[in-house]
Amino acid sequence: MSRALPRHPPCAAASPRLWERQRPQGLPVFRFALHALIVLILTLLTQIGGIAYLVMLAASHASGLRRFLAKLAIFLLCYAGATFAASLAAPIFGRVPLSCVAGATDRLVVRSPIYCLLNRNYVTPELRDLAKALAAHMDKEFPGTVTVALDANFPFVNGFPLLPHLSHADGKKIDFAYYYKDEDGAFLNGATRSPIGYFAFEQPAPGDELPCEGRNDWLTTRWNFDVLQPLFPAYRIEEQRTSAAIGWLANEGVTRFGLQKIFIEPHLKNALGITDSHIRFQGCRAARHDDHIHIQVD
Repeated sequence: MSRALPRHPPCAAASPRLWERQRPQGLPVFRFALHALIVLILTLLTQIGGIAYLVMLAASHASGLRRFLAKLAIFLLCYAGATFAASLAAPIFGRVPLSCVAGATDRLVVRSPIYCLLNRNYVTPELRDLAKALAAHMDKEFPGTVTVALDANFPFVNGFPLLPHLSHADGKKIDFAYYYKDEDGAFLNGATRSPIGYFAFEQPAPGDELPCEGRNDWLTTRWNFDVLQPLFPAYRIEEQRTSAAIGWLANEGVTRFGLQKIFIEPHLKNALGITDSHIRFQGCRAARHDDHIHIQVD
């Protein structure tokens, strides 16, 4: 006499609800943390990139898109639209963009399109006029000379940090590249030692003033990047143009445009024979300023 087999469902036909209960519960938390981290990084890098990413997530969820390339395309479209909208809205906040599209006759240029792609090219109208006037003066004194602008500010919100800078947060600060010459002394028009204009430092000579010698601050952006220095070409600062630009800033920039401060390293200030009180040392917690000139207006 055979016994009836127990009516248990096979494993393959287990209830979907059982599978749902067995799924790792930490996965949604990890995804949320990852998205939050991406939003934070994009916001710190570009100010508006985090918003574009959130719009992409909402659009992907609404349309059921799961493919990475499709999501990336949506994000790039959102970011491009947000960047264009920022250029239109920034004047409401008292800022205007410096153009990264330079023509053959332009004498003020932004070093790299990456500054515009990251929305780091915004200044107050007064600072824009100062930058253009400096470039015009340099072109008049040294015909054909191009003045190179570097980091400026984000388009919106005073106090929003433009990392790694400590003070580019109100539209009133901008960095300029030094003017350079090659090893034979020939002027290199519009050239910088590094591709982005930063981190290729002019090393002090023995006996130069070193205000931060012996300090070991743990909270600082004064990085030396020693491993990078051999990678940069052996250009040198073109003293005549650099002195003329700093001299104009310390005079015309102050009287006409309300310039307050110019930051360069003390050893360069001494080497160029500059004594004006508006030219100062930025402090040992800020980045080195022997790769660029920092100016700020009132």
